[in-house]
Amino acid sequence: MNYLPMEQYSKAWIFRHRDLPVPAEALEQIRPLTEQRAEQIWAEHISRGCSHPEHFSAEDWAGKDSSWAEGDYWQSAWDSNKPDLPGLLAEYLQDWDDNTRVFFCYHSDHIIETSWGVWRRYWKNFLFFDNGPLLIGRKRKKVVQFFDNGNYRIGERN
Repeated sequence: MNYLPMEQYSKAWIFRHRDLPVPAEALEQIRPLTEQRAEQIWAEHISRGCSHPEHFSAEDWAGKDSSWAEGDYWQSAWDSNKPDLPGLLAEYLQDWDDNTRVFFCYHSDHIIETSWGVWRRYWKNFLFFDNGPLLIGRKRKKVVQFFDNGNYRIGERN
């Protein structure tokens, strides 16, 4: 089994928050990975040597300055009443179609799989935890990392 039922996901409240509720049909498409599957995805796509974004080293693609192009601020878009993504982020990932599989990677044993369309519509929920998570697309090189100071950066994994 690769996924946890939402009822067993300890952080499911982020999708049931009274100010940002996610409808049932979208919630069915948000799939927390089991710890074992999350660790496998993390090792394959992010790092074999560290378990948390705060600990990337120079051996990790995410720890290399050359992986990152530029950054911007996400917090003001999150604070607004509009569901729109921050501008640079929307522009950068405009070639991802709604069915693109994405992983939102908080750390090595905490990853959520969904579609780009669902993530794009409910991105604010995912960012209740914002201490370095990475948004990666399956079979895609583009990546985004979010920080708890309200900034994010765009880049490519290699």
